Amino acid sequence: MGFLDFIAKPLGQFLYWIYNTVALQNYGLAIIIFTIIVRAALVPLTLKQYKSSAEMQKVQPLMQELQRKYSNDKQKLNEETMKLYQEHKINPAGGCLPLLIQMPILLTLWQVITKPLKYMLGFTTAQLEDLAKLSNIPVASAYSEINTITYFMKNGQGDKVGNLNMFFPSHGGINLGSIPTYHFDQLASDPMKIWLLVLVILAVGTTFLTARMSMPKTTDKATNPMGNTMLYISPLMTLIFSFQFPAGLALYWIAGNIFAIGQQYYVNKYVLKKKEVESK
Repeated sequence: MGFLDFIAKPLGQFLYWIYNTVALQNYGLAIIIFTIIVRAALVPLTLKQYKSSAEMQKVQPLMQELQRKYSNDKQKLNEETMKLYQEHKINPAGGCLPLLIQMPILLTLWQVITKPLKYMLGFTTAQLEDLAKLSNIPVASAYSEINTITYFMKNGQGDKVGNLNMFFPSHGGINLGSIPTYHFDQLASDPMKIWLLVLVILAVGTTFLTARMSMPKTTDKATNPMGNTMLYISPLMTLIFSFQFPAGLALYWIAGNIFAIGQQYYVNKYVLKKKEVESK
């Protein structure tokens, strides 16, 4: 967790700066702007990953031929595979390295969003424990920070948590610190929770579109079973996690997915298409 803290703390301070400046203390808008900026900074790595994946996809028929030809000679298969990569100027790690750099950053974003007092406002563990005791919330609770903020905001003591307003829009809107629910009785008692459910639906839908657009056009169940599996696993995981974490995370996923959809459209139309023309 120490390494994640190393990344999460500056990201949290950056999110808080956005919240206080360009987002005009609108937490939802701050998450959207924050997500777009971080994703935009990762574009060069993402494009490199796309290009490497496209090159690997292009030589797949040749790879399959080598695997059939040298199925009983692993050493020869490795030698011919390396020759194939050299001939087509492909770096086998080209698609993995950008992903390895991005993943720690993307994984820490949900930490920042679900633990704003720690990462945005810089509260120490002792301060968080004191606040949790004042609000009668178990210190070990996974969402003690979100519950603490909600408690003090409802009781007019927002100064105790740095006046961090979790609502979107700013006042009387959707509480992005609340955890979405699908239970009808809770939705009926608090109509605003319906909007949290809408966020979950949008997060799942945009995740599916992102996964679908990232699949190669020639992909089918026979040639790429893993790709087809991920097409449904990603939205399913988004659905499951959306009902376990604050709604701010769903908003982060929506903003990130919309950015990824636009990015993938650009890649498909201009980057990959240009590669196809050049190869022809």
